[in-house]
Amino acid sequence: MKYAVEKAEKYTKLTLEEEKLDTLKAPQLKSEVITLYQSGTVNLILNLAMVKYVDSSGLSAVLVANRMSKDIGGLLILTGVSEHVMKLIRISKLDNVLHILPTDEEAVDAIFLNEIEKDLGEEEEGN
Repeated sequence: MKYAVEKAEKYTKLTLEEEKLDTLKAPQLKSEVITLYQSGTVNLILNLAMVKYVDSSGLSAVLVANRMSKDIGGLLILTGVSEHVMKLIRISKLDNVLHILPTDEEAVDAIFLNEIEKDLGEEEEGN
């Protein structure tokens, strides 16, 4: 599976450089996601701009990433989702479960906003 990883202070961006996220590629995505979370990633931007086709295995890999993010109080945000992939997400009723934004920039803004809200929540609990 071809992909690029870009790490920043508050997030990691994983850009898939494949047209298909299917039974052949999904296990590799799961493995990479697990490795990223084990190495300290909390917030993950998954850029799917090049992906034109996703099957149930691909969606399963995305859901694993989503669950891992939630378990550690982070966010998984999908960006660049194609029309076909979005249609499958809607049919699977996952559009209410997954965070999907059009661009990486909007995802970064959402992550920073979420981090600020978490910090404020922790301050209120401390008082």
